[in-house]
Amino acid sequence: MWKKKAAPTASYDREKYQPALKTSICTGERVAGLIDLETRKFRDIRLIRSDRELKDFCREYDVAEEELKHIV
Repeated sequence: MWKKKAAPTASYDREKYQPALKTSICTGERVAGLIDLETRKFRDIRLIRSDRELKDFCREYDVAEEELKHIV
């Protein structure tokens, strides 16, 4: 029997980074990533094509969707 492996939780320093969702005004494309709180630079982590992918990102980084900062 095949068993689905639990997705490993990605870790990040919550004092240095903030999870965010960047959305393109033109295309509506969404990218999940982390904002460096010191430099304010956004680091792309994953292209989000569906709500399921967004939920997977939130589960992997242990963050609620409401906690994501939205960037346009």
